[in-house]
Amino acid sequence: QVQLVESGGGLVQAGGSLRLSCVVSGTIFRIITMGWYRQAPGKQRELVAAITSSGHTNYVDSVKGRFTISRDNAKDTVYLQMNSLKPEDTAVYYCNKDPKWDKYWGQGTQVTVSS
Repeated sequence: QVQLVESGGGLVQAGGSLRLSCVVSGTIFRIITMGWYRQAPGKQRELVAAITSSGHTNYVDSVKGRFTISRDNAKDTVYLQMNSLKPEDTAVYYCNKDPKWDKYWGQGTQVTVSS
């Protein structure tokens, strides 16, 4: 049974920073590509960043240069450092593998950016 536990969200002013963490269990973490997804109210969930087992990263254009995804295979944890946050980054953030498991999702962590 895969478990995903996200943390680190909160309320921040525009221009601020947050660091999200996600601890993964029930799978061989070190060999899978992990991603951070987000879902804003009324919008579909989207993949914003991904990192392969070897550390190669990809980002959606809207977060390039502001967000950094990283991983610690010794801790089965993936991180998302978010800088220069904008109100449009407001969403619930989830981690999952890429491509995602359809039936395994964590509770997510709320990020709210005020203008």
